[in-house]
Amino acid sequence: MKPEITGIVLAGGLGRRMGGVDKGLQDLNGRPMVQWVLDRLAPQVDAVWINANQNLGRYGEFGYRVLPDRIPDFAGPLAGLHAALSVAGSPLLATVPCDSPFLPSDLVSRLLEALTAENAELAVARTGTRVHRAFCLVRRELLPRLETFLASGERRVGLWHASLNLVEVSFDDQAESFGNINTIAELHALRHTE
Repeated sequence: MKPEITGIVLAGGLGRRMGGVDKGLQDLNGRPMVQWVLDRLAPQVDAVWINANQNLGRYGEFGYRVLPDRIPDFAGPLAGLHAALSVAGSPLLATVPCDSPFLPSDLVSRLLEALTAENAELAVARTGTRVHRAFCLVRRELLPRLETFLASGERRVGLWHASLNLVEVSFDDQAESFGNINTIAELHALRHTE
């Protein structure tokens, strides 16, 4: 029997590389970028939440629970994961960034298969030699270890991952699905291509 999984869309950043705009709310072919992500993630999980630290009302209009960071000052993706783990009832949480609108439709099932097979604490997507750390499946029981890590002042996702029993899952067959949109130029280049 498949365990319950909560999906978290990470939209809590400042969008510095995009000129300080809220990336998830930027238009991509008539829909906010986060809507593309939600549409791809929702069928793969039992519940979806959005981690956001600004425009909370606007994110709430998508019909999902919105969780702001519990750690101040836009502390990064681990703060978003921490916020979700702090209230999650499901044993597993899957995270995806708000700026990757074409994420794989089988992302969560493949991460779950590897997590289970390897009895790992966290499964993360990889294409070639590049690890896509924001695309992961994590066990809720890791919350105390994440709290300790964040309390030390550390924010680097790769460093936290290195402390875990982790399995990398190859998505070389769908490498293009992990493209993320960090700048206005990248967003304009993608418009009208889908």
